[in-house]
Amino acid sequence: MAPYDPTGITVTADVLHCQRDHARFLVEEKRAHYAFTVRRNQKNLHRQLAALPWQKASAKFYDRTDAHGRLENRVVRALTVSELGVDFPQAVQVAKILRHRNQRTTGKRSRETVYVITDLTSRQASPGRITKIVRSQWINENRLHFVRDTTFAEDASKIRTGHGPDNMATLRSFALNALRAAGHANITAGLREMSYDSFRRPLDLLGPS
Repeated sequence: MAPYDPTGITVTADVLHCQRDHARFLVEEKRAHYAFTVRRNQKNLHRQLAALPWQKASAKFYDRTDAHGRLENRVVRALTVSELGVDFPQAVQVAKILRHRNQRTTGKRSRETVYVITDLTSRQASPGRITKIVRSQWINENRLHFVRDTTFAEDASKIRTGHGPDNMATLRSFALNALRAAGHANITAGLREMSYDSFRRPLDLLGPS
């Protein structure tokens, strides 16, 4: 984060980064905001959030998406927790997201409840805004990290020393951006097309002078 100025931006993160030190670092040192997802692996914090007086939540938001063969309905409630004894640095608001999913191909239905804890006030982030913040994280996850792992087998890479992992991650991201800029929505198909002429087509894609 050193080369960037995160002042005023909202940093989203899943459970791995839902840490007290991370919250303090973002708010107190970088003057940024956070919106962290809380799941059952954080037992104490999850228990605190589940026990909040959600029946008193007047701020609600309803959302529905139909994509990737899955219909998903979301009900989002938000509570201001500044005076409710939530043990997390700078926490001001918590959202409860109840998701109902229906897989169209299999008919399988599932239900999941997750919590989002943030230092953003209700004026800065309504339940609808919190929903957009959380979903933006997964858009990035699906478009970048998921593709790098499944298409480029990044997690299986044996390159683990020095600057090798960082350099390879940069090259994979560069390849993804180049393919998308050339109009390839399906990265696997784009790589396959490049392989038909592994010398000329990549050079044409990059547009060398």
